[in-house]
Amino acid sequence: MTLAEPSRAVRLYGTEELPAEERPLKAGPLSVLFDGANLRDIRMHGEEVIRAISFVVRDKDWATLIPAIADLVVEESADRFRVSYRAGVAGKGEAFDYTVEIEGTAAGVLTYAGRGHSSTGLLTNRTGFVVLHPIEGVSGAPATITHTGGEKVETRFPDLIDPIQPMMDLREISHRTPRGQNVRCLMEGDGFEMEDQRNWTDASYKTYVRPLALPWPYRIEPGEVLDQKITVTITGAPGGAPPQRGGDVVALTLGGARGAIPPLGVGLQPEDAAATLAHAGTLRKLGLWHVICHHDPRRGHDAATLAKQVEAARAIGAEPWLEAVVEHVDDAGAAAEIGALGGVAATLGHPFGTVLVSPAPDLKCTLPGSVWPPAPDAGKLYAATRAAFPKSRVGGGMFSFFTELNRKRPPTEAIDLVTFTTAAIFHAGDDRSMMETLECLPHIARTVPAIAKGLPYSVGPSAIGLRDNPYGEAPVANPGNIRQAVNFNDPRQRGVMGAAWNLGYFAAFAEGGAAAVALGGAVGPFGVLSVPMPFSQPWFEGRGEFYPIWHVVRGLARLRGSALRPVVSSVPGAVRGIAAETENGIELWLANPSPDPLELRLPEGFTQAAMLDAASFVAASRNADLLDGPAPLATRNLSLDAYAVVRATGRS
Repeated sequence: MTLAEPSRAVRLYGTEELPAEERPLKAGPLSVLFDGANLRDIRMHGEEVIRAISFVVRDKDWATLIPAIADLVVEESADRFRVSYRAGVAGKGEAFDYTVEIEGTAAGVLTYAGRGHSSTGLLTNRTGFVVLHPIEGVSGAPATITHTGGEKVETRFPDLIDPIQPMMDLREISHRTPRGQNVRCLMEGDGFEMEDQRNWTDASYKTYVRPLALPWPYRIEPGEVLDQKITVTITGAPGGAPPQRGGDVVALTLGGARGAIPPLGVGLQPEDAAATLAHAGTLRKLGLWHVICHHDPRRGHDAATLAKQVEAARAIGAEPWLEAVVEHVDDAGAAAEIGALGGVAATLGHPFGTVLVSPAPDLKCTLPGSVWPPAPDAGKLYAATRAAFPKSRVGGGMFSFFTELNRKRPPTEAIDLVTFTTAAIFHAGDDRSMMETLECLPHIARTVPAIAKGLPYSVGPSAIGLRDNPYGEAPVANPGNIRQAVNFNDPRQRGVMGAAWNLGYFAAFAEGGAAAVALGGAVGPFGVLSVPMPFSQPWFEGRGEFYPIWHVVRGLARLRGSALRPVVSSVPGAVRGIAAETENGIELWLANPSPDPLELRLPEGFTQAAMLDAASFVAASRNADLLDGPAPLATRNLSLDAYAVVRATGRS
């Protein structure tokens, strides 16, 4: 272990890169957070009216390019603020430069203008404005849209997650907030349309420039000028009390017993099997229920790699599941391929209690309105899988995101289980966006039953980072250990923040009725234990040290089958967590999803607690059972540091 103590940044985020600063700006009752380039958390009279407005430049793989900012000017008075700057992105011989002007007034008018050009030409999937509407209190609510031709139409924000664009050909969207304020969002300079961004676990409805029906990627030619403007106008006096914000003591209560804590597993890639076996004695202590063994013949996976994965799963005491990608796109070829794989499984002793299967073309996105690529008939593929694995439960759906499951729904009469995965940083890589994904998960859990039609569903392997990129060639390699969208190896997996996010993720889907939840992995970029990797792991030397997430996975895995008790917070969203009835009373797992300290009051009857936070990070990296011995509490009030995780026990 290195002698130098890890910095607070490494403890929280797994990287020395500090989070983007968010500067609050106010003009009377209008407030925003300026993150150095874009606007977040736009509020009027303390109520969120727009989640974010951003000017984005995305490459041909949908990765958001990070701009260099120059000549930043911020002016602020009692009734007005103004921001201006120059920005530019460059990479792979291409560049795009633009200027931004932002102004907000106490009258509730916010303007955001962007003007840019490329000196080299730019191949892009999207360049221009993105506007995010919030989902809480807005989902299912009425809206008025104005088309580019001036026609007004009454509609609603989708309640269940819409697989395609719910609003198109947009010039303006108007809606009322939960407290009754009127919000008009005018978008000029191009055609806009909306997608239900909850499909990707983003907690927003996203209105973006350039319709997806047009070809992409597209090219901005040298000298071509892009000129766009967003104007948000908020009117009307809000009713009701403003939402509680920082500084309040958050009081918790427990809901009645509802269902059971689902089994917890992890994913396994063939390249991580050897390291998993090397640390099998330690990993058995996790108590995992299942390991999802990924098999893709296009990547050179064969009988030997599959046997190694099965060996690793058994060595850590977990049931192997098979996640099989089928390469052939014709029915006969697919049936023969899955039959041969069943033969391989037979030589291994039929280890797979559950077999998940997907055609290779379904691993890539097909946009709404586009023709799906050739693939075997789903019903015939599932029938062939059942014949090849007669003792296994057969699952279908998508190995990519929930998005693709929602757009291409499996024939449920042919399978036993519906499956999908997610990632937390597809559209944005900043800390706020990542943690906001937890707000969206209950919406996914409400939508899945409409797809599953009575079947159970499993989710995962899911992690902060992306194991695959359905929208481009591959996830983004991250040698610089930074925050960015579409990361493969995201540093926050190794920090306290990663533990908090994974706890919130499991809790949301457990409460949402998932039959099983699989997190990213045991080792590797999505793992819980450090092993040698080709990328930097500050503080960790790759010798089996424990990431903070280890303690969350170990604790939650032990709760399998226990009666679930939802956690109810006096401030919605201020805490993420779950409770379970055990033989010894109630066990409560909580996470602070914020970088700000949190004052918390536990429910009646809780007498002991253990903390996982920046202060205990070093001990957590060395002590596998750090949270096993909670200390007596003198009071039910707790102070939680940024992203801290608490395990509390008692009776309630």
